[in-house]
Amino acid sequence: MGVNFTPEEGCVLYRLWADSTNDIILKTDCSGNIVNASPALERWPFASVNGLFGRHILDLVHPSRCAAVMAAHESVIAGRQDGGWIEFPARSVDGPERWFEIQLRCLIADGGAIQGAVSIVRSIQERRTFEERLFVAAMTDTLTGLTNRSAFVSMLQHLVEAKAGGCLAMFDIDHFKAINMRYGHTVGDQLLIAFSEFIRAFAGSGDIISRIGGESFGILFANTGIEPAEAICRRIVGALGETGGATGGEGLPITVSAGLTPIALSLDDTIKAAELALTVAKAKGRNRLEVDRGLPVYLVRATKTG
Repeated sequence: MGVNFTPEEGCVLYRLWADSTNDIILKTDCSGNIVNASPALERWPFASVNGLFGRHILDLVHPSRCAAVMAAHESVIAGRQDGGWIEFPARSVDGPERWFEIQLRCLIADGGAIQGAVSIVRSIQERRTFEERLFVAAMTDTLTGLTNRSAFVSMLQHLVEAKAGGCLAMFDIDHFKAINMRYGHTVGDQLLIAFSEFIRAFAGSGDIISRIGGESFGILFANTGIEPAEAICRRIVGALGETGGATGGEGLPITVSAGLTPIALSLDDTIKAAELALTVAKAKGRNRLEVDRGLPVYLVRATKTG
């Protein structure tokens, strides 16, 4: 059963709620100018809190999301309301980016005319931070701290679709399963960590290194030709083969086999070419790099369409 309040009682209850909640209550006119706001607004670092009244609702919103918020406001003023929440980063004075969400409703005068909008704005920073941490965790190999296979495939797909060129290299630690069986998984893990740290020293700042399998690693050389990518891969293979540069807790020297190929016009073709080159390197005795130079992109395109 509902409870009926007089307009005066409703106003008192509204003020009580608005004053106590962390949600921000905004009232705007039909143009989006702020005519009233709850005290909660002062608790958040918006750039335009001082001298707020008479300012526009977009003064609270980062420029990247102004169009979306304004479109929602205009839709409400036009009498179209979907009730959805819109996420946006705040336009803040300084400090880290903070995220909020807003939901709008139209305000209707006694005669039925729309006189503005009322909005609820609430912080979603904790949720965004949690989601970002989950995303990072889902894309990170917990042992080495490198990106994992899922992230690697996604980034390779992006490079394929961008058609910006580049190369893919795959590395396998030689005889890794035998080392695990003889010395145990703890030593094997130490070898994986040591190799991940070793390979970082050779890759450039724009290169993407991932652990893509048990003892398998990949490097994406974005916007890099086959010759400079090959030079880096040969240094990695050569340095390990000559000095045992990456060693585990037992002081075990390790070597790697590697396959390198240009990024092709499809994800599958690129991965297959790199895996085939890696297989050839193992078949030829390991501790070596094999390069599948592929076809120049314009020839591949001609082959696909010819």
